[in-house]
Amino acid sequence: MMPRKLLAPGINIKKWVLLGIIGIFLLAFGIMQLINMQNYSPRNIGLMVIIILLGVVIIYVAVVQIIKFFIILNTGNMDVAINSKKLGDLIYEKRVLIKGPKIVVIGGGTGLSTMLRGLKKYTNNITAIVTVADDGGGSGVLREDLGILPPGDIRNCILALADTEPLMEELLQYRFKDGRLKDQSFGNLFLAAMDGISNNFEEAVQKMSSVLAVTGRVIPVTLDNMILKAKLKNGIIIDGESNIPRGVIDNDSAIDEVFIEPNDAKAMKEALIAINEADAVILGPGSLYTSIIPNLLVKEIRNALAKTKAVRIYVSNIMTQPGESDNYGVNDHIKAINKHAKCKVVDYVVVNTGEISDELEEKYFKDKSTLVSINENEITKLGIGIIKSDFVKIGKGYVRHDTDKLAVTLVETIMEKKLLYDKKKLVEYFYLSQRLKENKRNKE
Repeated sequence: MMPRKLLAPGINIKKWVLLGIIGIFLLAFGIMQLINMQNYSPRNIGLMVIIILLGVVIIYVAVVQIIKFFIILNTGNMDVAINSKKLGDLIYEKRVLIKGPKIVVIGGGTGLSTMLRGLKKYTNNITAIVTVADDGGGSGVLREDLGILPPGDIRNCILALADTEPLMEELLQYRFKDGRLKDQSFGNLFLAAMDGISNNFEEAVQKMSSVLAVTGRVIPVTLDNMILKAKLKNGIIIDGESNIPRGVIDNDSAIDEVFIEPNDAKAMKEALIAINEADAVILGPGSLYTSIIPNLLVKEIRNALAKTKAVRIYVSNIMTQPGESDNYGVNDHIKAINKHAKCKVVDYVVVNTGEISDELEEKYFKDKSTLVSINENEITKLGIGIIKSDFVKIGKGYVRHDTDKLAVTLVETIMEKKLLYDKKKLVEYFYLSQRLKENKRNKE
């Protein structure tokens, strides 16, 4: 438990500010005395030098203590505040991260938030553009009852980028087990409450991000009440994001295309600016038709993607998803993305070459899910570069991307490809490359 006195604003902070002012006074006094000194005796000069050095030392101590105070106040991390080496590492880290590449990630679902947890270790300049097409689960209930945009995917991205204590994250992810709030997430309710005291949903997201000390920004793709629909190959229309996979399975007909209502939904201005200024834009990982593509159905977003000078990367899923990407290879995913974007919006694709155990493969096969095939020749024909690695990580019996390995691969790719035509980034990325090498050595 942190001592209450240490955290009390108005006690330590005032003391150190006052000490800093005294140090500045001593420094200024010593310098002025040296400048105006008439008797340049060794004794007088020595005395003024001592006063100047004393002022410098006092200023240094005061500044360090003020920095420690704000670190404790903002992060609650006592260990960092009292450990000078860790404090130095933290300051160095912040200096490196603030110069990291400007990355925009687009998508939704758990895949996006998982990737964000890794990327935030290498840059502070992250913008997550998140779909608001979700209409199932707790988000769907709040959307229907309160008329707000679905908070679930946005909540997950905020928590992924947040600098919070584990207990706070556990609280915000907690789902009620009984009563009228059964299966509802506390984090969703928190964001809904923020929406109630804000002018709009965008402001609510900003306020929640501020409270949780988020690295970067989380932006809903639109503030319009976007509804996702799917047209199957047999002509049947399925209404609602949560109904699409089941509709595909029940009708035994694959998705032909998805579309949104209203079809003229307006993109967030901040999202368009972020895409325009980005070093890289990453699509996925996540559900192809219900998490990634819905963002591309907002006309201004896909136009911005077509025009940006950023490196555009698609992170392919490891497993196919029943009712969405049955029997899809990586090339099929990319074709679906380009079809809905109405142009080529992918320069490189990150694919998994890792394998899973026979037991796990059988478990997924029973659920009609398989490893996504790569089909390198087909991808090359689309004019897209391939970045391969083993990203498989098993968690609670499910196949997931290895967060750290994926982040390292993405940042290395961005640095390499961006430097091909932007030499100004060379110096900014030098320290980041050292960090990547160090993390790789630590993992080995």
